[in-house]
Amino acid sequence: MTKILHIDASARPGLSGIDPHGSHTRRLSARFVARWRASRPEDPIEYLDVGQSPPAPVTGPWINAAFTKLEAREPWMHEVLAESDRLVDQLLAADVVVVGLPMYNFSVPAQFKAYIDNIVRVGRTFGFDRAQSPVPYWPLLSEAGKRVVLLGSRGDFGYGDSQRIAHLNHAEASVRTALGYIGITEVFDAAVEYDEFGGPLLSRSIEQAENAVDQLVDRLMK
Repeated sequence: MTKILHIDASARPGLSGIDPHGSHTRRLSARFVARWRASRPEDPIEYLDVGQSPPAPVTGPWINAAFTKLEAREPWMHEVLAESDRLVDQLLAADVVVVGLPMYNFSVPAQFKAYIDNIVRVGRTFGFDRAQSPVPYWPLLSEAGKRVVLLGSRGDFGYGDSQRIAHLNHAEASVRTALGYIGITEVFDAAVEYDEFGGPLLSRSIEQAENAVDQLVDRLMK
């Protein structure tokens, strides 16, 4: 079986095309999961909505606790890291992670950045040793075989690779960087554009994105 972790990061609670002011990314991620479930109903799917219930942001005590060796941690340190530990455990258990990830002001929503900050964890998803020279960091998930699908939405158009404003896209790019740092390098994406234009341009972009989602599901199930 393949275990799916389904994450939504949009601040919008509904699905576009169904709910007023609904989210395109929730629509795409729901489509991915529904198509997967239709073909592989036995595969477990876990859901995490960081858009509506974001993780706590990293704090000074959190950093102190994370960089303290496990055997030296005080009780309060375990408490402050408890949510992060749950999120890391959830990620470690997943084979495929599908994320509904809208672009907010050229990058990811703050809610999803808090998620990334909680799962990029020293000793859990990346290693660190000052004595290791010249680079004291290394990924811990390189051999885990995890695959990630980023399903985005953008108000403007032309954010894709080699397109007119690709250099302004710090959403998928920043997530790929963080995931690569911990050893997850198989990352796929599709996105709706023209959200602020509406009309036939948006409709056509949604159709193209949904077709891309279907193709990604079929590809990853092989």
